[in-house]
Amino acid sequence: MRSLPTGYRALILGASGAIGGAMVALLRADPSCGEVRTLGRGSTPQVDFNAPSSVAQAAQALRHLAPWHLVVVATGMLQGPTGAPEKCLGDLRPEHLAASFAVNTIGPALALAHFAPLLTRGERSMFAVLSAKVGSIGDNRLGGWYSYRASKAALNMVMKTAAIELARTHPQAVVAALHPGTVDSALSAPFRGAQIGRPAADAARDLLALLDGLAPEDTGGFWAYDGQRLPW
Repeated sequence: MRSLPTGYRALILGASGAIGGAMVALLRADPSCGEVRTLGRGSTPQVDFNAPSSVAQAAQALRHLAPWHLVVVATGMLQGPTGAPEKCLGDLRPEHLAASFAVNTIGPALALAHFAPLLTRGERSMFAVLSAKVGSIGDNRLGGWYSYRASKAALNMVMKTAAIELARTHPQAVVAALHPGTVDSALSAPFRGAQIGRPAADAARDLLALLDGLAPEDTGGFWAYDGQRLPW
């Protein structure tokens, strides 16, 4: 991360996932990185987006380690105990909609609320989340996947809105929603992820390089791993 100062400090939420774990490995291999901390359901402190209070508690527990130069929320839910991606309106279930928004929208929004104030001021910083191209309303041509699409579209709005607010207090900060592409991971595995996806390490490298090249005037954008700006 050449755009960050020597000794920069990074925080990854969701490091147990394929992309989050790959990001951690790359950052720890960067000689310019001073520290990488990880948060998730198995960490101390623990963060579980199904337990919203854990986000505030974790931020409070790590407050003494601030400021952070890079915060990435590398989480996401496509299917689980509440169901799989919907193919049609008849498949919609309130419990799956609620679960999707809890993990894909509400959790990252709370992470923004509690960790963005811990970003460094007066120098460059970044706050990024893993979104998805299927969360683009303008690019939706196939339909289906209601819960996942809607929760990621809502996440994009949260990021755009937060970017406007943070620009007032952190003028050198970059807030970004990122599309990693199809990656060979637990999330994509049921959907031919191993056949059509690429290694998580490649996706993580592309995303970190993308962030490294974004300027403060790019804050609030929705970006694909290859640098393409995606429509809302």
